[in-house]
Amino acid sequence: MKIYKLLGADGKIYESETPGQYGGNGKMKIYGRLDCPSANSTIRRFPGTYEQHRVFFADEKTALAAGYRPCGNCLRQKYKEYMEDPEKYKAKFGL
Repeated sequence: MKIYKLLGADGKIYESETPGQYGGNGKMKIYGRLDCPSANSTIRRFPGTYEQHRVFFADEKTALAAGYRPCGNCLRQKYKEYMEDPEKYKAKFGL
């Protein structure tokens, strides 16, 4: 059985048998889809560098609770909504 390391809402890493739904950049505090073109391009261009800051989340609520925002590329509509009113966006998730 494969074990995945995910970042929790409290900012601590925990192990899970289920992979995360979102990936993120711990330095920039951004989360997005696992197939995000921006993240994958950066990983290819700067191998070993981006991965140092790579984090994974079980779901969007956890990413938001940990202080991350949606990616402006792969989650464009969510990003726009978040940027209009971050507190209102987080409130949709009970945060």
